[in-house]
Amino acid sequence: MKPVSREGYKFRQDVCIPCYQTNDKTFLRPSAFMDLAQEIAYWAAQDLGFGYDTLHIHHTAWVLTRMHVRFHQPVAWRETVSLYTWHKGACGLYYLRDFDLRGEDGECRISATSSWVVINEETRRLVRPEEMAHLLQVDYAVDDAIVEPAPKVVFPKGAEPEAAGEHTVAYSDIDLIGHTNNARYAVWAMDCLPLEEAEKPLRDLYINFNKETKAGETVELFRLREGNAWFVEGRVEGKSCFVVKMEF
Repeated sequence: MKPVSREGYKFRQDVCIPCYQTNDKTFLRPSAFMDLAQEIAYWAAQDLGFGYDTLHIHHTAWVLTRMHVRFHQPVAWRETVSLYTWHKGACGLYYLRDFDLRGEDGECRISATSSWVVINEETRRLVRPEEMAHLLQVDYAVDDAIVEPAPKVVFPKGAEPEAAGEHTVAYSDIDLIGHTNNARYAVWAMDCLPLEEAEKPLRDLYINFNKETKAGETVELFRLREGNAWFVEGRVEGKSCFVVKMEF
């Protein structure tokens, strides 16, 4: 049985938050929300005819490139919540998908918008929207969880970030596409912060995925604080592979 149901243009999945997705305050971790979001996104895309199985036949795959997550209220262990997602069509080279997580009272707890591209699984090159038009001719919702698409994230101009360690991509980081799963970058970013900072309530998470990383590669991590925001960037051989901005 599919774990999602369809309500018009939107798809819904009810989830009881498990302990392993929470922090020491029993609240849902940011990376855990990203895990939930990508799972419902896969199911929704498959139902619309352009999911993982369909694209894999054509040696292509969805890749998340940008995401903006806004945390309105904490989500706690053992809460039953409803996660919604909907396809918003193309915007330039990107395909947009939004998410809305609501409590049993119907109040919005987390909202998010994401930007995706399609890549060729063999060459890892971008597949342009016109090449995918035959698969993506579907109606889509005009509702917005967050109005503006996820923005580009860079370190503040002239800033001097500090080294924050390194991470060698390992077995637990790799997903079914053969590269680091998008939620793992959020884990690395949060782990770069002092514990007392990471434990503060997060308001907004912005993340850009600039270059895929694979098993065995060593990612150098850099961090920078600006007011209530922390920036974390990962680089492989001097090239940016991801940048995160976290506003507390």
